[in-house]
Amino acid sequence: MGALAVGAAGALAWGTVVERNMFTVRNETVPVLQPGSRPVTVLHLSDLHLAPFQTNKQDWVRSLVHLEPDLVVSTGDLLGHEDAIGAIAHTLAPFAHVPGVFVHGSNDYYAPVMKNPFTYFTGPSKQTRELARLDTAELERVLTEDLGWLDLNNKARAIELRGSRFEFFGVNDAHRNWDRLDKLPGNIEELRENVGWQDEEGPEPVTIGVTHAPYQRVLNSFVTHGAELIFAGHTHGGQVNVPGFGALVTNCDLPRDRASGFGVWHHALRTAYLNVSAGLGTSIYAPVRFACKPEAVLLTLTARA
Repeated sequence: MGALAVGAAGALAWGTVVERNMFTVRNETVPVLQPGSRPVTVLHLSDLHLAPFQTNKQDWVRSLVHLEPDLVVSTGDLLGHEDAIGAIAHTLAPFAHVPGVFVHGSNDYYAPVMKNPFTYFTGPSKQTRELARLDTAELERVLTEDLGWLDLNNKARAIELRGSRFEFFGVNDAHRNWDRLDKLPGNIEELRENVGWQDEEGPEPVTIGVTHAPYQRVLNSFVTHGAELIFAGHTHGGQVNVPGFGALVTNCDLPRDRASGFGVWHHALRTAYLNVSAGLGTSIYAPVRFACKPEAVLLTLTARA
């Protein structure tokens, strides 16, 4: 019994002091561009849950600018503290010259609270009490005005990068049922009617879906509406994994074996590449990761064979 207690204490110390600060970059290659296209690199950031005192995390994310991404995709939950707006502005400032797109998670609207971690085993977490509101409007100002990134919360936008064309559509946080999948067809139609390249010759656009929480209804709808690549976060990769077993929970209806990583999502005889980021942070009230390092993801989009 004593050895078991020592082992548990050691694992807790590792997860709270060491591993949750072992920031890493996962690299993936995605063959979605038109033949002959130049590669496009995409930096996927998710779930920073940033607090102003987390200076190591801030410095590490700032250093990622040396990867020279062509695009940044943020899948939400950037904020992790009531006073984190200034920290986020500082952290993302080096990417002001890099095009980007973003969606929100619920933690971009509400401050974190202490929760019983065992409730996650009963199903996705629920909001059962009034939470402190965050300054989401100021966060959006930083992202759209200071950085020049495009808001995809229940919206669709388009970007040209390195000779390739991209259609993006996204939803607000599906974990809080703020996703408006009913608006997707209209958003996509409006985008295609008004995009600047509609009357010009050029490559077919790559269609990309962006969501915070990868609920199956969202992924299936994205695939139905032509997404070739989907970005998601929210799961924290399970946050606490058991070696040989994997994630214990995903905090949504995504299967545990898809809690993080890159793969293919199948729906109704169609497929899309799916990247689920394990994210870079945790709630300040549950500062632990085990067998699940915090990550950013660098995806290199390449030409199809």
